[in-house]
Amino acid sequence: VMADRGVDMSALPKEVRDHLAELDLELSEGDITQKGYEKKRTKLLAPFFIPPPEPPPQNHLPPPAPASSSTPGHAPSSSGHAPPSSSSSRYRERRSRRPHRSGGTRDERYRSDIHTEAVQAALAKHKEEKMALPMPTKRRSTYVPSPVETRTPPDSSSGSDDDGSLRRRSSAGPPQSPDCWINRSVQGSSTSSSASSTLSHGEGRPLPQGLPPPAQAPPPQAQPQYKPQYQPQYLPQYQYQPHGGAPPTLTRGPRVDLTKAVVRGMSRVQSRSSMMETADGVPVNSRVSTKIQQLLNTLKRPKRPELSEFFTDDSEEIVEVPLPDPNTPKPEGRQIIPVKGEPLGVVSNWPPALQAALARWGSTQAKSPALTALDITGKPLYTLTYGKLWSRSVKLAYTLLNKLGPKNEQILKPGDRVALVYPNSDPGMFWVAFYGCLLAEVIPVPIEVPLSRKDAGSSQVGFLLGSCGVGLALTSEICLKGLPKTPTGEILSFKGWPRLKWVVTDSKYLTKPSKDWTPHVPTANTEPAYIEYKASKEGTVMGVAVSKVAMLTHCQALTQACNYCEGETMVNVLDFKKDIGLWHGVLTAVMNRIHTISVPYAVMKACPLSWVQRVHVNKARVALVKCRDLHWAMMAHRDQKDTSLASLRMLIVADGANPWSVSSCDAFLNVFQPNGLKAEVICPCATSPEAMTVAIRRPGVPGTPLPARAILSMGGLSHGVIRVNTEDKNSALTVQDVGHVMPGALMCIVKADGPPLLCKTDEIGEIVINSRAGGTMYYGLPGVTKNTFEVIPVNSSGAPIGEIPFVRSGLLGFVGPGSLIFVVGKNEGLLNVSGRRHNADDLVATALAVEPVKTVYRGRISVFSVTVFYDERIVIVAEQRPDASEEDSFQWMSRVLQAIDSIHQVGLYCLALVPANTLPKTPLGGIHVSDAKQFFLEGNLHPCNILMCPHTCVTNLPKPRQKQPVGVGPASIMVGNLVAGKRIAQASGRDLGMIEDQDLIRKHLYLSEALQWRAQTDPDHVLYVLLNAKGVAVCTATCLQLHKRAEKIAAALMEKGSINTGDNVVLLYPPGIDLIASFYGCLYAGCVPVNVRPPHPQNLGATLPTVRMIIDVSKAACILTTQNLTRILRSKEASASVNIKTWPTIIDTDDLPRRRLPQIYKPPTAEMIAYLDFSVSTTGMLTGVKISHVAVSALCRSIKLQCELYSSRQIAICLDPYCGLGFVLWCLASVYSGHQSILIPPFELETCLSLWLSTLSQYRIRDTFCSYSVMELCTKGLGTQTELLKARGVNLSCVRSCVVVAEERPRLVLTHSFSKLFKDLGLSPRAVSTAFGSRVNLAVCMQGTTGPDPSTVYVDLKSLRHDRVRLVERGAPQSLPLMESGKILPGVRVIIVNPETRGPLGDSHLGEIWINSPHNASGYFTIYGEESLQADHFNTKLSFGDPTTLWARTGYLGFVKRTELLDAAGDRHDALFVVGSLDETLELRGLRYHPTDMETSVSRAHRSIAESAVFTWTNLLVVVAELGGSEQDALDLVPLITNVVLEEHHLIVGVVVIVDPGVIPINSRGEKQRMHLRDSFLADQLDPIYVAYNM
Repeated sequence: VMADRGVDMSALPKEVRDHLAELDLELSEGDITQKGYEKKRTKLLAPFFIPPPEPPPQNHLPPPAPASSSTPGHAPSSSGHAPPSSSSSRYRERRSRRPHRSGGTRDERYRSDIHTEAVQAALAKHKEEKMALPMPTKRRSTYVPSPVETRTPPDSSSGSDDDGSLRRRSSAGPPQSPDCWINRSVQGSSTSSSASSTLSHGEGRPLPQGLPPPAQAPPPQAQPQYKPQYQPQYLPQYQYQPHGGAPPTLTRGPRVDLTKAVVRGMSRVQSRSSMMETADGVPVNSRVSTKIQQLLNTLKRPKRPELSEFFTDDSEEIVEVPLPDPNTPKPEGRQIIPVKGEPLGVVSNWPPALQAALARWGSTQAKSPALTALDITGKPLYTLTYGKLWSRSVKLAYTLLNKLGPKNEQILKPGDRVALVYPNSDPGMFWVAFYGCLLAEVIPVPIEVPLSRKDAGSSQVGFLLGSCGVGLALTSEICLKGLPKTPTGEILSFKGWPRLKWVVTDSKYLTKPSKDWTPHVPTANTEPAYIEYKASKEGTVMGVAVSKVAMLTHCQALTQACNYCEGETMVNVLDFKKDIGLWHGVLTAVMNRIHTISVPYAVMKACPLSWVQRVHVNKARVALVKCRDLHWAMMAHRDQKDTSLASLRMLIVADGANPWSVSSCDAFLNVFQPNGLKAEVICPCATSPEAMTVAIRRPGVPGTPLPARAILSMGGLSHGVIRVNTEDKNSALTVQDVGHVMPGALMCIVKADGPPLLCKTDEIGEIVINSRAGGTMYYGLPGVTKNTFEVIPVNSSGAPIGEIPFVRSGLLGFVGPGSLIFVVGKNEGLLNVSGRRHNADDLVATALAVEPVKTVYRGRISVFSVTVFYDERIVIVAEQRPDASEEDSFQWMSRVLQAIDSIHQVGLYCLALVPANTLPKTPLGGIHVSDAKQFFLEGNLHPCNILMCPHTCVTNLPKPRQKQPVGVGPASIMVGNLVAGKRIAQASGRDLGMIEDQDLIRKHLYLSEALQWRAQTDPDHVLYVLLNAKGVAVCTATCLQLHKRAEKIAAALMEKGSINTGDNVVLLYPPGIDLIASFYGCLYAGCVPVNVRPPHPQNLGATLPTVRMIIDVSKAACILTTQNLTRILRSKEASASVNIKTWPTIIDTDDLPRRRLPQIYKPPTAEMIAYLDFSVSTTGMLTGVKISHVAVSALCRSIKLQCELYSSRQIAICLDPYCGLGFVLWCLASVYSGHQSILIPPFELETCLSLWLSTLSQYRIRDTFCSYSVMELCTKGLGTQTELLKARGVNLSCVRSCVVVAEERPRLVLTHSFSKLFKDLGLSPRAVSTAFGSRVNLAVCMQGTTGPDPSTVYVDLKSLRHDRVRLVERGAPQSLPLMESGKILPGVRVIIVNPETRGPLGDSHLGEIWINSPHNASGYFTIYGEESLQADHFNTKLSFGDPTTLWARTGYLGFVKRTELLDAAGDRHDALFVVGSLDETLELRGLRYHPTDMETSVSRAHRSIAESAVFTWTNLLVVVAELGGSEQDALDLVPLITNVVLEEHHLIVGVVVIVDPGVIPINSRGEKQRMHLRDSFLADQLDPIYVAYNM
């Protein structure tokens, strides 16, 4: 410790030493912060401080200091001697090389020196390999206490680094100047990582004003002991927000179509690949990429040998199964022979029952003290004599049996169960209650005092009370007052508890029994005497029933084994409600008239030496303690020469079976030997609730040699065999024996899992005991009882070894030389990983040996395993000190990984640090492991630091799929319409047919003619109605009005724009009728309209470049737009993102003069281009397609037939009119079919959510079209308001079809929830369906009015990854529901083709959807006119089969399935199922994944995930999740996301990015733009809350 360097500790006055001891204890328990500790300590030591000499600079681990030089207050690090031959000499040698006490520092808890040494050695080995793990990126958040380091300059001597900051600085040469510290902080916090990262356009990002340019931090000359192994580049980047730090808004911003500079048709192939290498314009050396690069380098290291064996599980998935390793150690010994304890002696004056002993002492030795209780300061509070104990217990028994009910009717009968609820600080009340119950022959069930409704495991205690049938609880008046109450003053009914009647047992409420009443004391029999609670590994609390005879026999056996004498004094620090505290301190004590001094937990916390002082004052012969109490006493001990422990003949160590108890016992002996403590009095023992005392070391005779230690190989232990450790001293476990078997007991070791097969002598197994002194059953749980309490061991041939039943103790161990019992762990702490067993306690010990004091609290660490992907995975959770910096914590975590990997040869799955005091506690301060595990799995742990290592420890992933070379084999030969024996997967809509009225056809060849014809024949028919947010029609257009307005615009084009025929003209309008008029104006003038979404005035920076790009790519001659938008295009804000001086001619169409058009243009052939349709794909590609006049009229005709549209019909449209089918419905269909379209601009829904639905109801609309974004808005926003809408009279029963227009797989979940939610408003469940279109054909399917309902099938996700379709039943595991995308439109033919061979596929096979139809687009609009590329996409032929038809490739995967349903013509209906876009799929491990499937899984992982997106970078899978909850949930998501993707998709997530809501870009069609997200992530523009790099 830094301040000790110049202080002679031994010379300090006693009170200063005492103060220091208390401080140390406070710090180790987390009752004081590191900073407070340093401050107080420095203050105490200031008067005694001598300036330090200058030590040499330290580069690496400090060399082990020789023991003699260590100052008394400074623990020597054990020097690395070679281990001596025998373990007992090793033990003596270790003692002799420590002349000074080693208990003074707070490091010593639960850890053996050997272990620490091993860990340091393991870390040093790793240090040579230079593991550089990328550190997670964390946004400075509101909830993590920010470490001092980031706020104070490094050399302000705040004394916050406790590992020798004074030493380090004195040797570090000149102190660092504050300005270099500022530079460093800038560099660590600017959003682009210093100057190395550039923007995606290549210009360097300007630094904020007034800050010096970032300089590299000067290299420190003398490095701290452990130099972080990353360059400053990877310091956590605390990003500041350059724009005034406004908090991010929680609503998703406007949906924006963002493009990359990639235009479809330019060079599609090359752009895709170059994007991967350079991350599309983002230099690969930006910060995120460097971290990912680092991660890739870490992952490249071969970790485990590649496994080759496969087994196929029922789900047809290949999972690796490790081959048995030929070098695995196997047990070689003979079969074990049961070990017998010495016979239980018969003593003449032993009582016939325990109550009889109390009756005897109560009458003959009434003045003799039975129990002394202490107050909080450790002073005696009261002493209960045997007389008082007896008379009060009798009074209580009488009251319980006779006085509880009204008019003396008996409420309790003998044999009823009663809960005892007494605080740890009140042993007296408990004793009386316990013995009162025994005398009344009711069964006491002691439980912990519930402190709050949310107590750790409180519902499990309810399970215990329920299974024991408890209806009554005894408690003290004080305790009752402290229980949580409801506002009315009643005691809270705790979660999961049965209804309880509470009875107060203070003396004043008890009734003196009548003269003739005496309690019935029968001879002990096999009925239950009391029930002791026990928590299982899963957290269930069960009651172990102990019979009266077992209770008595156990007391007798303990008396014999421990040699108890009448009238001795005993100090008990343990919990008196159960286990050793109860068996020795309450039961055996009374049998032997022992005087017990009870030291409660609260006293120990306040005064850790109190129990030692009680031993001294009362000359106690026996003390009952745990390792924790030894540790605390050592820490508080400062040369109390006057304290004597010479009176002790037994120091019973209750958790002596723990692997690390050996070091606590050694250290304690070392410290207190000068105070008269004898080595032979330390008696470790092993116990379990079921078998009670399993073994205990008998008090030794002075001068006899101490029992030997076992030094075992960790590797051997993990395979369940005992091997003395010889080769690698780092992975050794030193264990001490726990003595011999109890008198009168028989012990065997059997296999821990499976049938109780006897173990061999060198095999670890579960200890089973046969004895009269053990538990008899789990009360009320006969099923579980049988497997634990009635076990008959069998020998190797499977024959039972006898008749007598044994009890499983739950302890794992072996029998050593001289029949000594060794315990190496507990069944419930076992972690079974890939066929090897590890002990949770051992892992804790290793983690704590990685100098933890700076980062975590010693006693607050828990280890458990979770089952993920067919194996158990180890998770370690610890509480982090509030003053630990990010860097420290991350360092500690990465070193724990290395230590555990090195010593235990097992990979950790997850390491999490949580804020201090947030892990669920058990009543006496331990950690409630099963609750912690539950929190972890539910995402309620709220870690502040997390490190996941799935790449290291998941070794059973299936082998990556090797793609088979494709070839057209003989099996593909076609016979008629069959492929390889299956029907060809093709389907078609009905014929378009010819209409008899030839004249109409001719007129309708061009839409411009159709409009003129309507303006003449039906001038006043209203074609369009535009609604505003209030639902008011703000604008209408009749056929004539539309025609006149189109003429006006055409005239203006001719005049102002000086346009040539065939020029491209950009239309830039908000959704409305102006847009429609301008479209027809262009047709009238002979130009080609290009419809472009206008820029968003609030987000010009993101939306204007896309507009500019389309204008440039389409070589537009002029722009038609509104006055308002003209202003925006020329504004100063616009000039920030584009060059506004080079716009083509802008014509404002708001107030045009009335000009007569000389003539309306008529195209010479119908193959001429009618308009260009531009859209941004989800991968960020800008694609323009050419739509000819033929295609326009064919498409309009097809829609007219499918939806039965004619003049008297009305449809409502609520979608964006900028591309695809949306544009066709908004601008073209009404003019062709003559129906009236009610137009609802989607942005109006943001001001009035119910606009669309109330319009449908108000106009009694039968057919409506919307987009997914609109449906999602209504589902999320109106889902809770259906009652309100109903009250307003909204009725949707008129809606016959509601079609979602989309270019993706139908979103079943969304359409289902929409139908379900609005069913109450009369919406028919059959109404909602989806349409499907693509770039090459704007409308392939649409449900329409006739024909069967859309069908749904379930396909197997695993087969889908292999490009196969396997249909399964609904609810099958790993099944994916797919809905048909509507009926195929008239005139459309669909065929499913293998994209590689281009051969047709059979029914229900997955392939690319190819289309043949008169309304296919004519080709991509390209700059260079690369005909080959267009031919490939628009005019492709099959490689065999029908070689003449020309097809267009949609780029979507899907399949056709012939259903049982009949279509209108009476034929069987062929359904088309769309699976997803080929461009979007991710190829990982040779399999094909669809991002939406992973995103569905991720969104299910935790309630706080609002939205998610996945993409790959190199071969890493990156998951971005939007956090909908509070920021403290952020890190909970990391393990849950990793788990769910591993479980459901068999992939390991490489990076998890947690961002604010609204960060994932979504385009106008409601599709995620994953490539854009990827670019922003790599260019470091996301401002994430947390980025976790999985190892």
